[in-house]
Amino acid sequence: MILDLTDEAASLRVGAGLGRALASHAAFVTLAGDLGAGKTTLVRAAMRALGHAGPVRSPTYTLIESYGVAAGTVHHLDWYRLGDEEELESLGFRDLLQSNSRVLVEWPERIPAVAAKADLAVSLVYAGDGRRMTVHAQSLAGERLLSAWMTEIA
Repeated sequence: MILDLTDEAASLRVGAGLGRALASHAAFVTLAGDLGAGKTTLVRAAMRALGHAGPVRSPTYTLIESYGVAAGTVHHLDWYRLGDEEELESLGFRDLLQSNSRVLVEWPERIPAVAAKADLAVSLVYAGDGRRMTVHAQSLAGERLLSAWMTEIA
């Protein structure tokens, strides 16, 4: 699926749709894109839609931020500063996936072998003043989440 996000309002609307879809679909979602492409903007909008009222920080330095919402726990990770799967394992990443939670990862290209196991892969690229978002389902859970997400933003 490809969507053109013409401005920040469109990114927020699409991110909120992702959040509403995640309310009933636990999944591992990767968000790839250059610095400033809108990865954290999508996550913030999703968290608002999931009912999180506090700040949503980029996990650039903390590597992981976890949020409790009515649907369960959302883990927001940034892999930019990670060097390999061993470092990811030391964060307890495998446990995050086994806990029926929602896992949103920025900079998945840093550890591609693990990113390939994501349910849904989102990519954002600059397109003029806006962004072009490409989404690929990579599992049955990803297909279900993508279908729910598209319903939310239709």
